[in-house]
Amino acid sequence: MSTPGDTGRSERPWGWFETLAEGAGYRVKRLLIRSGQRISLQRHSHRSEHWVVVAGSGVMELDAQRISLEPGSVALIPVGAVHRAAAQLADLEIIEVQRGDWLSEDDIERLADDFGRVKPGC
Repeated sequence: MSTPGDTGRSERPWGWFETLAEGAGYRVKRLLIRSGQRISLQRHSHRSEHWVVVAGSGVMELDAQRISLEPGSVALIPVGAVHRAAAQLADLEIIEVQRGDWLSEDDIERLADDFGRVKPGC
């Protein structure tokens, strides 16, 4: 289930995201990762994600794989998979569909982060 207050556009050091739609067990977000930036290396305990790249280019780390991203690329991220995306020469725009029993930004375990957001002990 979603938590209140998770809707709307949210600025991040790497770019921004906004919630486009949500309902029981799902949330749809639009992410923009600025050129030369990347999101934290992370995993989720309560949700899977399905990414569709709609603009830009980049690279995704998914467990031990490195995957090129371009418009039309899709990625399925199972619950617990370690992942991150990085934009290359242009901003990277992703539509993300989350599925799970708890859809919250609090379900992000950061393993590495360029902006010092890893909690001690992780």
